[in-house]
Amino acid sequence: MRDHPHDESSRHPDVWTGRATNRAQWLLALGGAAFMALGVELAVDSAWNSGIAPLVMSVVGCIAAGLLVLFGTLAFVHVDLKLDKESLEVRCGHIGVPRRRIPLDHVAGAEFAPHVTPRQWGGWGYRWRPEKGTAVVVRRGEGVVLRLWDGHTFTITVDNAEAAVRVIRDRLRSGTPGTAH
Repeated sequence: MRDHPHDESSRHPDVWTGRATNRAQWLLALGGAAFMALGVELAVDSAWNSGIAPLVMSVVGCIAAGLLVLFGTLAFVHVDLKLDKESLEVRCGHIGVPRRRIPLDHVAGAEFAPHVTPRQWGGWGYRWRPEKGTAVVVRRGEGVVLRLWDGHTFTITVDNAEAAVRVIRDRLRSGTPGTAH
């Protein structure tokens, strides 16, 4: 998390940024790379005498599983939160996908959640549960819960979530809730 200094005249910076990281996801990514290496090894140095079809199925299966695990985990190694005067933007992983932008005039309120866990949401990643809403969970710990005007919630795990909530609430007070600017 990058904390921005501010003086008496400016309570919050124009753009507030935060991040949460899960280093354990790198271990899963290594597992995906190992599956891909196994697929390549089977393709290059195969001594299978049972035919080409089982060999091709094994190679394609290992490489496909490896790619799925590798890119699925790398997409949620970290989450970046950017809050400016008009919107909140959430970007996941190194390429920033999946991404969600929520205009502040769609936000009814924000709360600090001290304990968000992957177990509450059914795992890591971009999650949706009908009874709870939507979430981006990359690690357990503190998070921001946005209440949207349409009745849904959006939860993001991010370091220094209390500061993010303060900035969001301050920006919501300076605008007219529920209306377009």
